[in-house]
This record gives sequence, C-alpha cells and structure tokens, in this order.
Amino acid sequence: MEEGKITEYNSVSSLKLQGKGGFRATSFIFGLLGLENMGFVAVMVSFGLYFSFVMGFDLSGSANTLTNLMGSTFLLSILGGFISDTYINRFHTVLIFGPFEIIAFALITIQAHYKSLQPVCLEPNCISGKKAIFFYASLCCFALGGGGVKGALPALGADQFDQKDPKEAKALGRYFNLLMFSSVIGGAFGVTFVVYVSTVNAWWKGFLISLVSVTLGFIFFALGKPFFRLQQPAGSPLTRIFQVIVVAINNGKLQLPENSEELYEISEKESDSSQPKLAHTKQFRFLDKAAIHPKTGEPTAWTVCTVTQVEEVKVLTRMLPIIASTIIMNTCMAQLQTFSVAQGYRMNRFIKKFEVPAPSVPAIPLIIMCILIPIYDMVFVPFARKITKHPSGITQLQRVGVGLVLSIVSMAVAALVEIKRKHHSLKDPLHPIHLAWLGFQYSIFGIADMFTLVGLLEFFYKEAPVGMRSLSTSFTWISISLGFFLSSVLVDIINSVTKKRAPSKKGWLVGLDLDQNNLHLFYWFLAILSGLNFLNYLYWASWYKYKTDENVDPKTKPNLGDSIGLSKSVSVSGVPLLKPSESAVAMPTINESSNGPTEEANENSAAANRG
Repeated sequence: MEEGKITEYNSVSSLKLQGKGGFRATSFIFGLLGLENMGFVAVMVSFGLYFSFVMGFDLSGSANTLTNLMGSTFLLSILGGFISDTYINRFHTVLIFGPFEIIAFALITIQAHYKSLQPVCLEPNCISGKKAIFFYASLCCFALGGGGVKGALPALGADQFDQKDPKEAKALGRYFNLLMFSSVIGGAFGVTFVVYVSTVNAWWKGFLISLVSVTLGFIFFALGKPFFRLQQPAGSPLTRIFQVIVVAINNGKLQLPENSEELYEISEKESDSSQPKLAHTKQFRFLDKAAIHPKTGEPTAWTVCTVTQVEEVKVLTRMLPIIASTIIMNTCMAQLQTFSVAQGYRMNRFIKKFEVPAPSVPAIPLIIMCILIPIYDMVFVPFARKITKHPSGITQLQRVGVGLVLSIVSMAVAALVEIKRKHHSLKDPLHPIHLAWLGFQYSIFGIADMFTLVGLLEFFYKEAPVGMRSLSTSFTWISISLGFFLSSVLVDIINSVTKKRAPSKKGWLVGLDLDQNNLHLFYWFLAILSGLNFLNYLYWASWYKYKTDENVDPKTKPNLGDSIGLSKSVSVSGVPLLKPSESAVAMPTINESSNGPTEEANENSAAANRG
C-alpha cells in the first residue's frame, strides 16, 4: 500500500489524541440533520395540500405525486451510498449533493411566490408546458440532493466510533438514537412553526424559511471537517459482488471440498490487517464455489475469490429479505403523510381560538418521540444491557420487530378513527370531530418508526462489510422508497378494482371529498397486509445469521450460553427476536477498525514497500 493512499487515515488512537471523531464530530451531523429535516419534513407534509390547492392535483394525484417524490428521494440514497463507498469520502459526498437540495428549495419557493408559474386548472392534474418543467425540475433536484445526502450521512457519523473500544461500541448505539432525536427535533419545529407560516401566511414564506434552514445546516456541517475521521473509499463494492457471482457460475460444475478450510483465503501477511476476515457460513453454498482454488495458474480476482469476499456477498444476500419485510410498514407511513393530512383538513382544528394547520398533525408523534427517545436511550438501554449483555440493549432485529407490531396497531386505529370521523361528518357536517383524534394513530406509528428506523440503520451498518457501509445503510432508505412507491401502486390498484366492483362504480379513493370515499377500508386493508407481513418478517428474522469475524480472541470472547442461558451455537441466529447476536455481544473484542488502517498496518505496509 502506498503512503499516498492512506494520508487521510490515521490510527484510531492517534485520531483520538487529535480530538477527531466521537460525539464532538457527530454534533455537526446532528446540527445538519436537525436543520435539514426541519425544511424537509415541513415541505413534505405541506406538499399534500400545496399540490391540491395550488398546483391543481386531485386527492389521489396529489398523494401519488408526493409518494413518488418521497420514493425517488429515498431510492437515490443508493447513489450517495455507492459514490461514498467507491469514489469520494462520505464527508465530501454530502457536500456535493447538498447544493442540489438547496437549489430545489429555491425553485419551489420561486414557483410558490409567482402566480405566473402556477397552473390555472379547470380540471384536475392540468399542469403542463413550462410550468410543468419548472415544477418537475424542482422535484428532481429535491430527490437527487436529499437522497444523496441520506446515502452518506448516517455512515459518516457511525465512522466516528471505534467498535474495538467497549466504550465507543456502546456509544455507537447511542449515536443512532441521537441521530433519530436530532431528526425528530428538526421535524417537530418544521411541522409546527414552518407549516404554520406556509398555510396561514403564504406558501412561499414557509418554503423560504426551509431554504434558509437547509442552507445554514450545510454551512454548519462544512465547518466540522477538522473534527471528522475521514475514510478513503475502498473501491467499487459492486465489482467485488460481481466477481463472486461470475466466478461461482464459472465454477458451477466443480465439487465443493468437504472441509471448508480448503476454500481459498488470503493469509494474514498478504491481507490488509484493517479488513477483518469473515468466518465461513453454510448458507448459500453455491457461492462457496467462487472460493475453490484453481488447480492451474495463479489465482486472480476473476478466477477465485476469498472466503471473506464470498461471505460479504452472503451478508448482503441475507439482508434482502429483511429489507423486503419492512416495505409494507413504510407504505403505511406514506398514508400518514398524505391521506391523514387530508383527514385533518376536514376536522375541527381549533385549540381554543388558535387554528392548527392540517399539515401540522404529524407534530403529535414527533413531540412524543422527543420525549421517548431520551428515555429509551438513558433508561431502557442501560437496563436491558445488564440483562442481555448487548451494547444496544436489544438486538437490531428485535427492535425492528417491535416497530412492525406497532405499525399494525396504528393502521387498525387509523381505520377506527376514520369510521368515527366520516360517520360524524355525514351526520353533522358543520361540527366535525376534533383533530386530536388523529393523535392516536400518529403517536403509535411514531413510536413504531422510532424502533424500526434506528434498528435498521444500526443493523445495516454493523452487519455490512467495511467497504460497503454507506451502500448498506442506504438499504434503510430503499425500504422507505419502495414503501412509498408501493403506496402509489396500491392506491391505483385499489381504485381500479373497487371502481369495477363497487355498486356506485366509484373507487375507494377518488376525488377530493373524503366523506364520499372509503378511506377506512383502505386502512383496514393495510392493517391486514401488515399483519401478514409481520409473520413473513418473523420467518426471515429467525433464519438470518449474523456475521462473525475470525479475528476474535477466544479468551475474551463471551459465551452466550453461559451469560444469558441461550444456545451456544457459533453462528447465532436461533430466533433473533429472542436471541442477541453473538457478533454484537463480542463486538468490543472484535479486531476490527471502522476507521481505516491502523498505524501498525501502515508501518507494515511501509516496511513492505521499502523491502
């Protein structure tokens, strides 16, 4: 390894002496996330009504446009994750995509301010011509900028903690909780103050506040560069994946050795000591054929792969069912940001003489989460940690499972509330029920999101190979993205099917009048679908095997069976909703650095180069 390639690295210990990393560095990430999310969430919850009343969309058109925008934003996080893993470090990736988000807010503000840029519609969904180009250009910049930032930012913050250090291993779990907390704080301010300005004063004024907030957030973030532990990208993770697949296919006719130790692996002297070797697992045995050593010729990247490289692909493959099992929950979340806001518009929104803007309804779960996240982090996690010996208190898959159960409850409650709202509105339209009724479904789902989102981010970061952590954490956003896209598809399918089947020949979700729709049936449908999805998740969570490193000191490695009375299986999955992962328990002693090569590795490399 050449010295020029490791100039941005330092050993963890020397970085600590220089004051790099830790919560001092992540405070700049929390600041950016709070300010950026204040604008992001305010715009997202406002767009439902803005698209209907200003841009001329009907109810389903507005909902689908919003969910497609959200889906595209989260989907493009994969681009930010890939670039930061392959070409540019995570810090600079954020700064590259940030300006696109700023431009988007500027374009949205300009179009909301000038009537000449807004459509005059005699029928729904009439926007066209230059106005449509201006409108969709702002949405494209919004998706590209917001998605790229989300793809790199969480992993950058997690890089500031050394998983070899027991204290920093615990701090990593707290980091993800604080990441959620800062996001919630910003979002709560956005859906109260900023949304109030948008709906009561003028749309463009609220969007302008969001523009200023996001711009200040990126400026503040840029000032934190001296405090970050920056990692150089490790090369294209896709190339490593394709190599395993191609070599496994080419070796398809070869027989696997009976002893897995005969599979190809680079020795300690030849390998980069900063990259931990992964232990062989028995799942996906076909991929093991990529590690069969060729009988003739020298091994090359496209003729044989190491066991570690094969296991990296296995890890990513095992993650796919987990991603798929959380999509339905995010489809439910999409409804709370579209149809539930429309519900709030048809309800009594007065608190004494103050009228609450309908898009401010999501403030209810955000405020509750502002209270619960510190309690969870400071009370529940230390208590659970004493019982489970897990640095995060409970495993990430357990946390996700709790969130999925709560999302089912939330949709069932949403259906009951809509039944009550619709019945009362048809009976006495001049005196609708109070907005506070929506607080039940929002609060339950807010708690569900607190468990699931943080659990997924931490799960994908810890389980991912070192060189794929941005890409892997993007899987969380991909799940959200697919959830929003699925929401649009389900709305269209439900409308199409019910239009043919219903006696009225009208779809469940057609038009702007909720009293003439059957939104409650749609919520019941999502509750049932979520229940089936949870059973699917239980199966895959039980099947999942956590990755384990070979570089674990057997003297210091804790015995799960002795410590908490569980099975002593080496590759712990058992039932992950009941059992903690061995890799997580043993994390403090794993000889892994998430912060680049150590000084010892640098010295060995330099000595080899001199030799």
